[in-house]
Amino acid sequence: MKRVKTLLLLLLALPFAAVASEADVHLDKAPVNLSDHESLQRGARVFVNFCLNCHGATSMRYSRLQDIGLTEDQIKDNLLFAAEKPGELMKVAMTKAEGKLWLGAAPPDLSVIARSRSADWLYTYLRGFYLDPSRPTGWNNTVFDKVGMPQVLWSLQGEMAPVYKQEGEHQVIERLELVKPGSVTLAEYDAMVGDLVNYLVWMGEPAQVQRKQIGLIVLGFLAVFFVVAYYLKKEFWKDIH
Repeated sequence: MKRVKTLLLLLLALPFAAVASEADVHLDKAPVNLSDHESLQRGARVFVNFCLNCHGATSMRYSRLQDIGLTEDQIKDNLLFAAEKPGELMKVAMTKAEGKLWLGAAPPDLSVIARSRSADWLYTYLRGFYLDPSRPTGWNNTVFDKVGMPQVLWSLQGEMAPVYKQEGEHQVIERLELVKPGSVTLAEYDAMVGDLVNYLVWMGEPAQVQRKQIGLIVLGFLAVFFVVAYYLKKEFWKDIH
């Protein structure tokens, strides 16, 4: 019984430990707007062109992109690179075994990555890569130290280098500085990452907007019904009270 109680206490403490471990990492606010279909469409394009080379999204079908305003022909012509039919799942050709062999670890599926990591974490992470010659890939990250993933968007963002400051006996990264420009400005890159994160949030739960709208309608109905029920109760029980 004592061991069971100890195990339960450890399980309850895990979420707080996770929060404490990332408490010193500043996360920028992600520009999430699931009603902005143009942003979601741009994010889907970035996802298919850059992320879907290694990362799959096996809980999402291409045809679901019609929910953000794309037609079936647009999906076929512009986004269907790794499949033949819009009804197929967003899979990659690389298997988990091949990913582990080639990259050291199998790239995770991104279907619900925004729900597990949070939009702010992803937004900061994708803008936090910097040059680090000590790493096998040549890249590191301000949010995910010693990350195994390289900066696949470096040609767009450019190359960032860390600027350090002294805190006690340790040097910490104060900010990142652009040392080699990419094909877009940093502001344009941030906007592109914002669109990508917006899409990842939508992909984690495509029915989120509708769910919230229905929830508000239900709450409104219950509020009106409460008033009706209250006066009905008073009418039914008036002779008793």
